Amino acid sequence: MVATRRAAVLGKPIAHSLSPVIHTAGYAAAGLTGWSYTRIECAAAELPDLVAGLGPEWVGLSVTMPGKEAALAVAAQASPVAVAVGAANTLVRRPDGSWYADNTDVAGMVRVLTAAGVSAGAAVTVLGAGGTARAALAAAAQVGCPAVTVVARRPEAIGELRPVADALGVVLAPAGWVDAHRHLCTADLVVSTVPKGVADPLAGAVAWRPGTVLFDAIYDPWPTPLAASAAAAGLRLVSGLDLLLAQAIGQFEQFTGVTAPVEAMRGALAQATSVDFLS
Repeated sequence: MVATRRAAVLGKPIAHSLSPVIHTAGYAAAGLTGWSYTRIECAAAELPDLVAGLGPEWVGLSVTMPGKEAALAVAAQASPVAVAVGAANTLVRRPDGSWYADNTDVAGMVRVLTAAGVSAGAAVTVLGAGGTARAALAAAAQVGCPAVTVVARRPEAIGELRPVADALGVVLAPAGWVDAHRHLCTADLVVSTVPKGVADPLAGAVAWRPGTVLFDAIYDPWPTPLAASAAAAGLRLVSGLDLLLAQAIGQFEQFTGVTAPVEAMRGALAQATSVDFLS
């Protein structure tokens, strides 16, 4: 039987995605029969044609790497935060058949950072200058932390973040990777957005300050060496799984129009993994 409402997560690679676990559990708990959520392997260049060919039963799309910029481009309208960040992880079907783009990574990050105790005025250091770093800048602005130190291996990557920071009203302070451990020691919040293994050498070099919160966007493996060192120092940790759940809550509510059954969604993700969640 064909589902009356369909949604999916798009990306490449995508077989590892846990989004179907979260959304499917949400549908069941909310009593949304006839809804389905799947994975679709889709490169950025393939996204416009794929989206254009979807029938009216498709109500929403979650978009992961590498298609977030392409998702923003195919939308007829977009949220201010998606425009400012220059990327969308969410496409919602409008009644006229067009697509609306949003970035629930930002709201999700605000949710988990607030749950971890991050408040206005915190000193923020971001490791990396890619797409997740853009969301971190927006989240910092919304939490009330308008100055962010960005530590990256390539100075030109930080330069590419400046238009985003300007659009968000964030003061961006660039820093080189050689000094990364020093900036971690002085931050109230550290957001690591670098790929697996890049931050590992910092685990033995940083002297963590009590009260610092570490958000490491990686969740496989977990804990990362950096997260393990922070935990050993008594710091509060936020994982990429916390963000995965939090951003999915926003998507679920936009796709369905009903309040997300958060506990059921959290429980399904916890059962599929072995990580405790903040969000």
